[in-house]
Amino acid sequence: MKILKNLLKILVILMILVVAFGWYYKTTLEPQYAGELEIKNLKEEVTVYFDEIGVPHINASNQQDAYVALGYVHAQDRLWQMELVRRIAAGRLSEIFGEKLIRTDKLFSGLGIEEAAAKTIENLDKNSEPYKLATAYLKGVNDYIENGKTPIEFTLVGVKKEKYTLKDMYNVLGYMAFSFAVAHKTDPMLNEVKEKLGDAYFNELIGVEKENLTLIKNEKNPEITGAFSYAMHRLMETLPIAPFIGSNSWVLGGDKTKNGKVIFANDPHIGFSQPSVWYQAHVKTPHYEMYGFHLALVPFPLLGHNKNYAYGLTMFENDDVDFYIEENNPNNENEYKYKDYFLNYTIVEKRLKIKDKKDSLYTIKTSKHGPLMNGIVAHLEDNRPIAMQWIYTKLENKILEVAYEISHAKNLTEFKNGASKLHAPGLNIMYGDSKNNIAWFASGKLYKYRDSLYTKTFLNGSSGKDEIVEYLNFDQNPQAINPSNKYVYSANNQPDSIANMLYPGYYLVEDRAKRIVELLAPKNNWTKNDVAKMLLDNTSPNAPKIAKNLLNSLNKSNLSASEKTAIHILKNWKGNFDKNEVAPVIYNRFIYEFQKNTFADEMGKGYSQLINTPFIEKVLPVQAKRENSVWWDNVSTKDKIETKQEIVTNSFKNAFSFLENQLGTNVERWKWERVISVEYKHAVGEVAVLRSYFNVGPFVTAGGDQVINNQIYNIDSTGVYKVLAGPSTRRIVDFSDVDNSWAIVPTGQSGRVFSKHYKDQAKQYLNGEFVKMNLNKADVEKSKNVLILKPKKE
Repeated sequence: MKILKNLLKILVILMILVVAFGWYYKTTLEPQYAGELEIKNLKEEVTVYFDEIGVPHINASNQQDAYVALGYVHAQDRLWQMELVRRIAAGRLSEIFGEKLIRTDKLFSGLGIEEAAAKTIENLDKNSEPYKLATAYLKGVNDYIENGKTPIEFTLVGVKKEKYTLKDMYNVLGYMAFSFAVAHKTDPMLNEVKEKLGDAYFNELIGVEKENLTLIKNEKNPEITGAFSYAMHRLMETLPIAPFIGSNSWVLGGDKTKNGKVIFANDPHIGFSQPSVWYQAHVKTPHYEMYGFHLALVPFPLLGHNKNYAYGLTMFENDDVDFYIEENNPNNENEYKYKDYFLNYTIVEKRLKIKDKKDSLYTIKTSKHGPLMNGIVAHLEDNRPIAMQWIYTKLENKILEVAYEISHAKNLTEFKNGASKLHAPGLNIMYGDSKNNIAWFASGKLYKYRDSLYTKTFLNGSSGKDEIVEYLNFDQNPQAINPSNKYVYSANNQPDSIANMLYPGYYLVEDRAKRIVELLAPKNNWTKNDVAKMLLDNTSPNAPKIAKNLLNSLNKSNLSASEKTAIHILKNWKGNFDKNEVAPVIYNRFIYEFQKNTFADEMGKGYSQLINTPFIEKVLPVQAKRENSVWWDNVSTKDKIETKQEIVTNSFKNAFSFLENQLGTNVERWKWERVISVEYKHAVGEVAVLRSYFNVGPFVTAGGDQVINNQIYNIDSTGVYKVLAGPSTRRIVDFSDVDNSWAIVPTGQSGRVFSKHYKDQAKQYLNGEFVKMNLNKADVEKSKNVLILKPKKE
């Protein structure tokens, strides 16, 4: 008994020590939201008020000090995120995650992002405000690295902290630009269809690009002054940081709102991760104020507002990547043909550091068009030299200047001037102000090829005939300023004609755009609450039409009672993707089977490159309407030519059988909430024992792919829809009450797992709620958490 008592005492002591150590470790790793700190590079004292969701409201006497403070507080909440994102473009992920990231590192290090960054930095005006403030921000970040608390991820993964430079900042912007591009996911697949299946198959696919279009109208009026596919897919899937995908935004002019003032709405769609992609910060000096949403390591917010104007973005989806087949010199593999002569490839040796392994050495060859994909994309089956030309690395880079100017504009004219300097990635930049100006600018350097050249298949690199012949002036870009319909919007959809053509791109299916127009056009008394409700709209205008077109071709003989119930539900569906709906479950499985039965037999392994792309989403509504199609025939059945009715009927039967096995025989219980979920994943949460600590979720959610409340998931064999991406923030700025504008992010403001703001917005986000973006000085200063940053005495 005495031994047992002693053992219990020891156990209790050990438990107390564990709890005490855990408490100490937690408190020493929490971000510091109150008190006083001395930091270097400050000229004068800066006061930071942290509000109830952890957003810093930075009050400084000058912008230089404000940006030092911004860098410091951004780093204390998001240093691990900064570390990951700076490593992507530099090809340094395998250095900390091991050999599984080698292929990804080879791709990104071979794109030329680092080389373009070095060239840009060399030519920067060191006396310009963007340069000075970006440098001040980095000083704040690096001061935190020297003196702040190290996030636990650095210890768990075994990473040493390194100071940040401007090159890291440009690497982040380069990764952002590449993740916007879609050509690398689509062009190789289309090229294969053309070369291996022929024109009949190819022409049916590309014919969809001119059908089912909701066009964004161009209209310029005066300012109101008022005074490779599969490999690429796999590589992108391994990234431990979120890619950029789509977005919604609309801006309502005063004539469309109840209070006669502009209402601005924006929800950029980005891959979900933990922490959330955006870091919020409110910076205020005597001559400047901005409540902004920042990317890791980017000092100037890409989304923001103050009392005078608001701005945001969606992806333009223009085509700024092209692939060229080069022709090597048969007598010298280090030369390639261009017109009637040979040029030398630029050859660069690269070294990848790999955790617990020897360094990996490889060579990159670059032609006048860009790097050869053969050396940097694993398992590229095409043996021809294929070069990638990317406008981001081809032209002068002013992206930091763009971010500075749009966040420091005094009026619409200055804002437009900043937006006009963007070369890549293509962005729809949205604007609204307190003087009732509204605007949309499709920003990015647009260009023309010779007539009739189709750029979504591989171009001829040797002929000299497939080169860019003209760059367009910004005034030719799609845009609208104070249009007659009193609103502007973007949902990554096709803009109307510019330069006498529909500008080529990878625009998304019209569903969200069509729904936005349906809701905005008839109503002229919009309020902030109405806009909030619209941001959560789960209705697809086109999905019910697709379902009916398929059902019209269904052979309805020999159907069971349960199958008839499923058909009835689908036929009467209004396109809603709410949790309790049954139709979305039937619809998604039906189109999965339909697409597989239509395309997989011809495309073989290439089918995996087509499914779950924006391109197939544009093909689907057109293919569902077609009665005659070369794709209907199943090429694996040699003695028979299948019809649309057979394809549709087999698809429905297969879908129904699958759902019965998955969800039971009672069709009425096939609720959407049973198959859809979302989990916000942290890089170290992939380790099973750490998942519950670092990941947020999983949660049941609502919404669907290509509804306004866009929940992006793969439609695959599992019949389970794990949401991969969606609104990275929802923002509403109402200029009739600008001090009480709203926003929400999916999880929380902080990336520090021990912070109370790590996931404190998660439930509100799922419930469609918002929190206040506070600009009111008196309200801000009521904060209980005040951090005073003082100049460090030397």
